[in-house]
Amino acid sequence: MIQYNPKDWFFFIFRLHKADTIRKLASMLAAIAIYSAIVAVLEVEVFKLSDNNHLKNIPIMHGMLGFVISLLLVFRTNTAYDRWWEGRKLWGSLVNNSRNLALKLAAILPEEDKEDRIFFRRMIALFAFSLRNHLSHESTRTELFNEDDLGHMITPLDAEKHIPNQIAAQIFKKVQQLYKAGKITGDELIVLNAELQSFTDICGACERIKNTPIPFSYSVFLKKFIFFYVMTLPFGYVFSMGYYVVPVVTFIFYVLASLELVAEEIEDPFGADANDLPTDKISKNIQKHVAEILQ
Repeated sequence: MIQYNPKDWFFFIFRLHKADTIRKLASMLAAIAIYSAIVAVLEVEVFKLSDNNHLKNIPIMHGMLGFVISLLLVFRTNTAYDRWWEGRKLWGSLVNNSRNLALKLAAILPEEDKEDRIFFRRMIALFAFSLRNHLSHESTRTELFNEDDLGHMITPLDAEKHIPNQIAAQIFKKVQQLYKAGKITGDELIVLNAELQSFTDICGACERIKNTPIPFSYSVFLKKFIFFYVMTLPFGYVFSMGYYVVPVVTFIFYVLASLELVAEEIEDPFGADANDLPTDKISKNIQKHVAEILQ
């Protein structure tokens, strides 16, 4: 995720970065500019249609359709941002619940019980990393395991199965073992249950965002609407703007297409795009804070 100062206007206006939509749209912008220039030359120089009143009335249609397309784009970007923000809230809940679970375990487990403390310190952090990699389709970061410390306590993970579920199951199993051994009372088990259950709840909610994109028909319709809207712009505006219609139409296409590209990028907030959630940094913070609590 890009870190920036929202008050730095010069940075926003004059600096290009790898997530800038102008880089992705460069070839299409060039094609639209060439197309607009060809239409302008044909209408003004070749066919001399400057006296055609029907073509001069085309901007009236664009004015009406412009209002409709603006409403569609507002709905599109708001829906995408809602998905991005919901993902951020879920990962914020994971941070809080990981800390709460570590705090409760630190109070329940005696300080001399080093082995159990090391287990929970590693496994709570590993769940965050595994969820991050699960959502971005990467392999689990098993380097968080230390064979000398935990090799005899951890069931090997099956990479072909749901890794966050396997890690959550091992945490549940360990808590049950401590309860049966008398290290955790029934009341303490109930106190720990809320945080333990929240892990799978958060995982399921993130998967819902990841696996449910914007409906295909809506996305296709909006792209077609933008394309045909822009492609008809030069026919009507060339009479009032002349050859200035080339940069104007190109800029209009850039604005409309950029809004759609931004919405596409943030509607899946768990990837590796520049504007996606910093899940790797959040996971490292969880690892750091849990380690500090369960020393």
